[in-house]
Amino acid sequence: MIEKTEKRKESKRETEGKRKLEIVWRKILEMLYPTTCVFCGAVASEGICEECRKEVKLIQEPRCKKCGKPVRYEEQEYCYDCQKTTHLYEQGRSLWLHKPPVSQSVYQFKYSNRRVFAEYYAGQMAEQFSDLLRLWQIEVIVPVPIHKSKRKRRGYNQAEVLAKELSRRVDIPVEVFAVRRVQKTKPLKTMNPDERRKALSKAFSVESDWKPKRNILLIDDIYTTGSTIDEIARIMKEKGVQKVYFLTISVGQGF
Repeated sequence: MIEKTEKRKESKRETEGKRKLEIVWRKILEMLYPTTCVFCGAVASEGICEECRKEVKLIQEPRCKKCGKPVRYEEQEYCYDCQKTTHLYEQGRSLWLHKPPVSQSVYQFKYSNRRVFAEYYAGQMAEQFSDLLRLWQIEVIVPVPIHKSKRKRRGYNQAEVLAKELSRRVDIPVEVFAVRRVQKTKPLKTMNPDERRKALSKAFSVESDWKPKRNILLIDDIYTTGSTIDEIARIMKEKGVQKVYFLTISVGQGF
């Protein structure tokens, strides 16, 4: 009995020692590599400087009840895109409009190895949408995949980095390899909505041994027309998923 008590005390001392060491290392790293604003690069302890905090505003109501884009009037239920498009996902939300300085920040996160930005993005998602995730009864988080050639060239999938950060904050598991990108396409921004849907029709595949969940949350960096989210929602529902939702960092403008 005494031996067990001593072992517990020793284990507690080791845990406390590790915690103190982590705090020291974190402080050292903060001194060597201070946290900077994800939007302008200025030193900022919380990931955003005061100037950008004033300029960069989170999307608020009124917004589209489907995709979450801002709309002009309280009485307007859906944005122009969602009024003329039948989406296969249930609902989605984004943090900010995709315009400067948000667009530059997302570009750096996506192409310039600024993976550290995911900490701020995920923190904002958790703060703004935790209640919504509970309402949606999300069981698993799935990042939108990129093709293996693009991943090899870039070194990472930005949606995966963001999904893992969000998972850690909201305590919902992430399943990185549930969906694969099996075909490359031309840049979607060069296509109209019909061309996007056609190009994406065979671009994704659900892993054969993946066990479907009832309610899925897709994570991506930008929402524009919803073609990518729709296509993944379609193939996942074919596998038995009941409802698909999404969160993104930014959303294209369009009323």
